[in-house]
Amino acid sequence: MTAAAESPAPAPAPDAADPAAQGQGHPQRWLILGVICLAELVVLLDNTVLTVAIPSLTRELAASTADIQWMINAYALVQSGLLLTAGNAADRYGRRKMLLTGLVLFGIGSVVAGLATTSAQLIAARAGMGVGGALLLTTTLAVAMQIFAPWEQARAIGIWAAVNALGFAAGPLIGGVLLNHFWWGSIFLINVPVVLIGLVAVVALVPESKNPRGDRPDLLGALLSTVGMTSLVYAIISGPGHGWSSPTVVAGAGLGLAVLTGFVLWELRIPHPMLDMQFFRDKRFTGAVAGAVLITFGMGGSLFLLTQHLQFVLGYGPLEAGLRTAPLALTVVVLNFSGVSARWTQRLGTPAAVGVGMSMLAVGVTAIALFASDGYTGVLAGLLFIGVGCAIANPAMALAVMSAIPREKAGVGAGINGTLAEFGNGLGVAVLGAVLNSRFAALLGVGAAGSFPAAMAAAGSEESRERVTDAFATGLSTSQFVGAAAVLTGGLLAAYLLSRAERAAAPDPAPAEEGGPRAA
Repeated sequence: MTAAAESPAPAPAPDAADPAAQGQGHPQRWLILGVICLAELVVLLDNTVLTVAIPSLTRELAASTADIQWMINAYALVQSGLLLTAGNAADRYGRRKMLLTGLVLFGIGSVVAGLATTSAQLIAARAGMGVGGALLLTTTLAVAMQIFAPWEQARAIGIWAAVNALGFAAGPLIGGVLLNHFWWGSIFLINVPVVLIGLVAVVALVPESKNPRGDRPDLLGALLSTVGMTSLVYAIISGPGHGWSSPTVVAGAGLGLAVLTGFVLWELRIPHPMLDMQFFRDKRFTGAVAGAVLITFGMGGSLFLLTQHLQFVLGYGPLEAGLRTAPLALTVVVLNFSGVSARWTQRLGTPAAVGVGMSMLAVGVTAIALFASDGYTGVLAGLLFIGVGCAIANPAMALAVMSAIPREKAGVGAGINGTLAEFGNGLGVAVLGAVLNSRFAALLGVGAAGSFPAAMAAAGSEESRERVTDAFATGLSTSQFVGAAAVLTGGLLAAYLLSRAERAAAPDPAPAEEGGPRAA
């Protein structure tokens, strides 16, 4: 197993910097977790907060539709493309140091974004915030793995994962409140005091830790992974708008796949790779990878469809729709912050926890597909099932990824976990959105019916509008069923691979520093 090949001597790192390797947590670990979760939260809020400011930006910056798309996508593209490189840098140069660097870059980007006077300035600032965001997302998870003892890692990762759900739900709500009282720049400037508090707290509390081996930097690997992931994510994001057969999307996907293939070949031939391909021989790792992609595929795609269902079919406004998806995030937050999901994971074991959680998630998505058109009650039931499933499966999956990777490469593990989430989410939106558009067009019998607003505008009578709405609702249900099937398949596959890995590892004597996998 790869985990058994860890560096046998933890001595180069100070005791306080690597307490989990010695079976005990940092004395201020819960306070430190609060600090890094605060840093994580501002990054996640900026993934969604901009959506409510689109009318203001269109009016005050004279932003075109393409400008708005780049304001949103520049942040996501840079962040997703740099996650693996950011994790590697944290391992090599110090996780605390990179955490501070990420906070500084994110703070500067927020100031520039808040004071921008043109669309170009705002797009550039958002890209800069994406660099800081990549460093923060990877270092926060890597630090959490360093400061907690093995038996506490499941709960710590559960809280870290709950902040993801909280950021998703709270972004549009916080943005709406700020825009009701201040100008659009306030949604970025509110990050500044949080960043300043984070800087002071990190300097005072967070211990430094890094890979004691100090491998040579893999500069070409970093370049290839960044260009490849950015190109591939750009193709996925652009697909619904430009069309999957458009030259832009085909070129982006082709470039991304070609460069990522080159990245794999390069990593296989160098002595100190950024991403050790031997990880993929560990069934724990491959099981966690398969599950992580498919859980975010189903969840991201299904929530993308649900927001359209709430607005176009049930007639809620954007803020009302956001409020009605909040029970999902609240369920995740309550179960993870209370430690309930961690206790379930420890009792079930990681394979069973992943299987049970993703099965519940699939049940929730199916319930929405079946009952959403009958009103919000069916949606609420589905959201609660999805919330429980995510509260169990997401932390277990993250713990499985991190436990399958040597401790000294925790930053790379966090980068892989974040990259999988970004890739799965984007793929879910793209694929399930394509299923929706295809089914919608087939039911209406016209090739240009991919846009619900356009089809409604073209409808000449109330009967025609009802037909369009029914066709769109049916397309949404079909897409949700596809998402549910993907989640269930991923859950069963991941649980099977993780269970096989545990059985294969059982006869081997446990290494002295092996603690993380046992936490599950």
